[in-house]
Amino acid sequence: MERLTESNADNRATLPQYLVAATLYLPRGNALSSVLLNIADSTKKIAALVAKGALADISNKLDVINIQGEEQTNIDVLSNDIFIAGLKQSGLVVGVVSEELEAPYLIAKSSGGEEFFVVFDPLDGSSNVSVNVSTGSIFSVLPALKDKSQSCNFLQSGDTQLAAGYALYGPSTMFVLTIGNGVQGFTLDAETQEFILTHPNIKIPATTSEFAINASNERYWELPVRNYVKGCQDGATGIRERDFNMRWVASMVADVHRILMRGGVYLYPTDYKLPIKLGRLRLLYEANPISFIVEQAGGKSSTGRMRILEIEPDEIHQRVPVIMGSHLEVSLIEWYHSEFDSALVQDRTSYTLDNAQLS
Repeated sequence: MERLTESNADNRATLPQYLVAATLYLPRGNALSSVLLNIADSTKKIAALVAKGALADISNKLDVINIQGEEQTNIDVLSNDIFIAGLKQSGLVVGVVSEELEAPYLIAKSSGGEEFFVVFDPLDGSSNVSVNVSTGSIFSVLPALKDKSQSCNFLQSGDTQLAAGYALYGPSTMFVLTIGNGVQGFTLDAETQEFILTHPNIKIPATTSEFAINASNERYWELPVRNYVKGCQDGATGIRERDFNMRWVASMVADVHRILMRGGVYLYPTDYKLPIKLGRLRLLYEANPISFIVEQAGGKSSTGRMRILEIEPDEIHQRVPVIMGSHLEVSLIEWYHSEFDSALVQDRTSYTLDNAQLS
């Protein structure tokens, strides 16, 4: 698909127009298109809520701790309710998993036809709302399996995803989507309330000079990650022989969106700050959908030791380490892990950047 320019701006497709053409030959195309439009409508409502900010007291904390061990805010609960209400109304979704719910929410089958599971993080980085910083929603559409009453039916690897995407609530609201044939970015027109295709066929550059990581956790990182980051920090005078910039928004959607737009690598790696959470991001509704998008944009997504989309989930709120973005950079980080884990490295405590060799 040709990238849009000023000369063809008047011919930009709306999200419904794009989906009609893009899902035409998919086995469940029409039904999948309906579910995605339903999700898009939900993100418009959430965008309107987020935009109210302090005027609506949406960032007030509640006396409730969710399944993640995190204190909920009004906007967390409201966003979750908006997603569920919309998906119930679709008549095509028979169950959902949400970051805000301990167990799957099962929806009674309506009038037959195609059926799907949807997993989502209703508001990623919701703590940013109170300081007026970008946040977003993440979602994934999965095929519904035969026995829809069991939680284990949601435990599908990322490779089974039919569609995935996110909404970014920033200076403008964007809806970024893949149905397995590339990544498309749509911008919400505030006047018409239509999502318009503004970023067709998004591609992540293979290499980069920018990385995103929470540097405050450095003392808890594994040695491969510390060595990689040190190489970036040493810049042009170090082993990488070029300068790097570090960025960190503390919203996965915002950090990954920047990488989709101009390249980079995002790391939320294994760390030992909380031994019961060696990985921090949730596999089903954060790591898998964003990994699907990143791969479809020509990037790479990994735990550092394996491809994320190949992980077979053990439970619906499973956490995993995440390293994703520009292909060559993620491959290099995987190499650091491989060398660290290799039997050739007899004394891991002495394995440093100085004796690592980059090709």
